Amino acid sequence: MPVEAGHVTPESVARPTMKDVAALAGVGLKTVSRVVNGEPGVREETATKVRAAIEQLRFRRNDGARLLRQGSRTRSIGLILEDLADPFYALLSRAVEDVARAHGSLLLIGSSAEDPVRERELALDFCARRVDGLIIVPTSGDHGYLADELAAGTAVVCADRPAAGLPVDTVLADNRSGAADGVGHLIRQGHRRIGYLGDALGIYTAIERLDGYREAMAAAGYGIGEHWVAMGKPDPLGVRFALDRMLSGPEPVTALMCGNSRTTVAVLRELSTRPSSPALVGFDDFELADMLPTPVTVVAQDPATMGRMAAGLLFRRMDGEQAQPQQLQIPTRLIQRGSGERSL
Repeated sequence: MPVEAGHVTPESVARPTMKDVAALAGVGLKTVSRVVNGEPGVREETATKVRAAIEQLRFRRNDGARLLRQGSRTRSIGLILEDLADPFYALLSRAVEDVARAHGSLLLIGSSAEDPVRERELALDFCARRVDGLIIVPTSGDHGYLADELAAGTAVVCADRPAAGLPVDTVLADNRSGAADGVGHLIRQGHRRIGYLGDALGIYTAIERLDGYREAMAAAGYGIGEHWVAMGKPDPLGVRFALDRMLSGPEPVTALMCGNSRTTVAVLRELSTRPSSPALVGFDDFELADMLPTPVTVVAQDPATMGRMAAGLLFRRMDGEQAQPQQLQIPTRLIQRGSGERSL
């Protein structure tokens, strides 16, 4: 039955099969298979007819199904991030993609949105699609659900955070030392009352950076005021209330350390509505940080290196490396631009 213009049916959009090619070319299915796979034993005249049918039908070989039948790799890996829209994870994922491409593998990406249930569903869905390996930025919770996948031969590497209950290779930033460096820099500018705004406490990096702040303050012999620490998602109202507490009273803070780039941006927006601003250091660099009226001093991570290292570890595991899981740590670096150099 002819298909009318503008009318789409399931039959009209179905992917053509080798049976369709065989029927159009007037040859057997085995003949089509030999031509598609470049095998000998087909006369050139017949092969030409088959290739013409392939071109007419726009047939494409299903490499995934073929590899699964042969028990081979699917030449694909999965990457599960917190949020692909986050510039940090965008740089990390691009680096992973570059390594995957160099190894002839396709990269599948999903965002967990900091939801352990969503992460588990994504990971198991990728495994059901027979990816050769997984790189995960873990959410909080137990990752023992991947034990069976590891035992079945799926390689797993963690990036940015370690996974609970999962002995796998992990690549981290030196979060604690990085935060301590940022706070130490503010202390060297003469500040003693330093506030800290970080992410939700259930997140590994948030805990590590808060610990770095506390350690730097303790090492300098300074106490921490009751209202100098605020932890949580950087929503505008929460940041406003936190700054109201920190910047008022008999002992207001004179400097701020922000635990991630989204918090830093939220703090800068709120401070722009106030008559004066404290010194500020942010953890994580962000776009245009160096172009603001007062350029922002940051503790910078290297997400591209983290992605490359995680992908390198994954492909080594996929190639059969059996060494004990290792945890690699990437140093941070302090970039002085102006906002953190406001002295008392």
